[in-house]
Amino acid sequence: MPAGRAHVQSDPTERLARRLACHQALYDPAREPRNRSRWLKPLQAWQAQRLERSFAGFLQDPARRPAARFFLTDVYGDHDFTRRDADIARVIPMMQKLLPAALLKTVADGIELGALTHAFDLRMADALQALGGRRRGIDDGLYARAYRDVGLPRLRGRQIALIGDVGEGLAAALRMPGVGALLRLSRLPAKAAGLGELQTFLERGFAAFEGLGDARAFLADIRGNETLTMQRLFAGDADPFRG
Repeated sequence: MPAGRAHVQSDPTERLARRLACHQALYDPAREPRNRSRWLKPLQAWQAQRLERSFAGFLQDPARRPAARFFLTDVYGDHDFTRRDADIARVIPMMQKLLPAALLKTVADGIELGALTHAFDLRMADALQALGGRRRGIDDGLYARAYRDVGLPRLRGRQIALIGDVGEGLAAALRMPGVGALLRLSRLPAKAAGLGELQTFLERGFAAFEGLGDARAFLADIRGNETLTMQRLFAGDADPFRG
């Protein structure tokens, strides 16, 4: 195995730093003017509502509700994650000593998902600007046209795969001896150091998956639902968001 590749594999913080730099660049209006698009916030709000509808079955299930809500609020929603990511940027050098490599990978997957989602949102805002004309709102038909206009089905598939990767990483971390205790012990030091957003993100993730039971089946359902929606959108289905 080449030495360079071995080095990358032995240093998960390097991937985390790269993903974080990409994420921060995409969200910076000075470097990415499309963040000022009039379509961006309405698009993100529309997508959040669409996800809420898609997750309705999960939210009605008491066992799955906490994990589903965590995905909507902390992983795949329209929330501002800049504070959490600033926390991560400050502690990257020490994270490798404090957290297992598998959990660092999960944090990196979450940031990559956020970056990829925002990159698509910026492209979608451009497409909506071109297709929407004087319209002020988004409906299923306009969204579907913009979605097909943006294209990139392989990266859309990657986006869906990352949703599962983040969930599987958190579920696997629950089974690691001592990780839960480590999070509890680090609560006060993290708050004192100004790292509360990162700490609560990890704690909410653990709490959400703790009572889930069969995480693999839950995540498979999410991937299946989102993949089917993606396929319908690209195929020009008249009702791509049906259950």
